[in-house]
Amino acid sequence: MAERTAVEDTPNAGAGAGAGAGDTGRTGGTGGAAGAAGAVRGAGAAGERPDRVVVRDALGVGVAVGLSGFAFGVTSAGSGLTVWQSCALSLLVFTGASQFALVGALAAGGGAVTAAAGALFLGVRNAFYGLRLSQLLALPRAVRPFAAQWVIDETTAVSLAQPTRRNARMGFAVTGLSLYLLWNLTTLLGALGAEAIGDTALWGLDAAGPAVFLALLAPMLRTTTERAVAVLAVLLGLGLLPVLPAGVPVLVAALAAPAVLYVVGRRERTVRPGAPGGTR
Repeated sequence: MAERTAVEDTPNAGAGAGAGAGDTGRTGGTGGAAGAAGAVRGAGAAGERPDRVVVRDALGVGVAVGLSGFAFGVTSAGSGLTVWQSCALSLLVFTGASQFALVGALAAGGGAVTAAAGALFLGVRNAFYGLRLSQLLALPRAVRPFAAQWVIDETTAVSLAQPTRRNARMGFAVTGLSLYLLWNLTTLLGALGAEAIGDTALWGLDAAGPAVFLALLAPMLRTTTERAVAVLAVLLGLGLLPVLPAGVPVLVAALAAPAVLYVVGRRERTVRPGAPGGTR
């Protein structure tokens, strides 16, 4: 009975590894994370991690990332949003990269529509995370709408790294709760602090948003393709900045991803013998 419980608590470990590996070629970074986590579950299906280890790792991620909410609060207040508007963004949106993109575009003089569109593009990745986590966590239907608010980079990474469903659920819950509480608290403190000191540009705090945004992005650029997308996006954004309205260069820079993937795909078909359309 114990052996059966252990097997059932491991959500299709071998299948998860295969599915994750297959996703790598289709979805890039998200598929790579899923493939790696699937391999971990397949190798460690027999052993569940102790609760204290899962909680320790989850709290480490939640606290480390949650503190960057202070930088968002400062940046948001510096872009012209009120304290309560800044707090509402963290409470309702709760995805750091999208929040920084939104207030960054507003600070640069962009319109609300273009700023929101850029933030939306960045937030789309969370929908793909949700598809993977729905299978891994298998939460009750009544809980899923509330858990969806916590589907972000950090909770996904912690959950996928766990060997069993029970560990994954615990890692997701602890990471999500600690990060949500701390992120919102530090957003409030950052916005109040920025409001108290006045013009954030005089203190150089207007650079906090871009700096934190780059710090969040850099660890995600693991492959040559991902780095190529980032470099092309930077070139497009900076090159079009003088000639397009504020906020629009960010939207155009999003075209870097399909452009690079198209070139990589053609190169793979050319060098791989027997591939459709490739060189034999």
